[in-house]
Amino acid sequence: MPAPHDVVVVAPGRVNLIGEHTDYNAGFVLPLAIERGLRIAVSRRPGTTAVFSSDRSGPVVEIDLASCPSPGRGDWGRYAEGVIAGCRRLGWTIPGFEARITADLPAGGGLSSSAALEVGVATALEAVCGRTLDPIEKALLCQRAEHEFAGVPCGIMDQFAVTMARPGHALLIDCRSLDVRHVPLGDEVAVLVIDSGVSHALADGGYAARRRECEAAARLIGRPSLRDVSSAEWPDVAHRLPEPERRRARHVVTENDRVASFSAAARAGDWQTAGRLMGESHASLRDDFEVSCRELDLICVAVGGLEGVYGCRMTGGGFGGSAVALVESSRADEVLAAARTVCGRTLDYEPGAFLTRAAAGARVVEQGGGAA
Repeated sequence: MPAPHDVVVVAPGRVNLIGEHTDYNAGFVLPLAIERGLRIAVSRRPGTTAVFSSDRSGPVVEIDLASCPSPGRGDWGRYAEGVIAGCRRLGWTIPGFEARITADLPAGGGLSSSAALEVGVATALEAVCGRTLDPIEKALLCQRAEHEFAGVPCGIMDQFAVTMARPGHALLIDCRSLDVRHVPLGDEVAVLVIDSGVSHALADGGYAARRRECEAAARLIGRPSLRDVSSAEWPDVAHRLPEPERRRARHVVTENDRVASFSAAARAGDWQTAGRLMGESHASLRDDFEVSCRELDLICVAVGGLEGVYGCRMTGGGFGGSAVALVESSRADEVLAAARTVCGRTLDYEPGAFLTRAAAGARVVEQGGGAA
């Protein structure tokens, strides 16, 4: 019998500071990995079956490695199966294994639990197969798994963030060139995440509909993507678009500008400007892109008005999920307590909330029964 765990992988969730629904429009995003995520303990087992279990509710998942992929899987195992299928396409021979998953990341909270699972499984497979993927190749493999097996036409942000994050930094990602730059976040700021308690399900159709509307807008303007429309020329092309395509495009054009301005403000330590841009981003997501919800709007107003908070906005694909706030580090604990109180009073229930710093990406933390 091998060691209790042949390998243990930690894969973080992610929160996006700014740049929402710009990734699949070839634009810019600024996410960071958080200190919460998934822990995947993997042990070899005889045969050609992969067995996944989770401390969350849900069935034990068995995947036949000799015949993967199998059509029609509808449970949470489809994310893992997509990653396994991608590695098999690369010619990898994958031994039988058992993976036990524990999590302190709220599922459906807009914190990219799906990308954490995908990248975590890919990182575990690298270890048990003795292979190494280029980070960009790994992220793209995991993105394809979500497209093909989960039916979510996501952009690259989540998988890139979970794969390439660096402690103390956000990632400025150019979603066209795939260039990644690490933007330092000073010790004077912390990140507050507030889970609205409204579980989002991006596969339900709203996310895909927004993507189709953006693609239609780009076609009507005659550009490869909305990335190719600058804010300076927007007034000259906006009249070509019907609603709701005009509002969807306006969000993307202005959001790309906000990402650039936020990154510059972060490098300069100008957190007041960064916070103002977060507020503008939320308003655009609420009014132009229409992916917020009542609970997120109330949270952003309530938390955004607290002393010690620079700015607050919804984060993730929307239709529920979480809000993110940038706060003064010296007042972070005070802000967390106040946020719980004010949100509880506003919503008639107390949402989950926690503080985090920018964390590292997915990594092996134990191998062969000991620390890696």
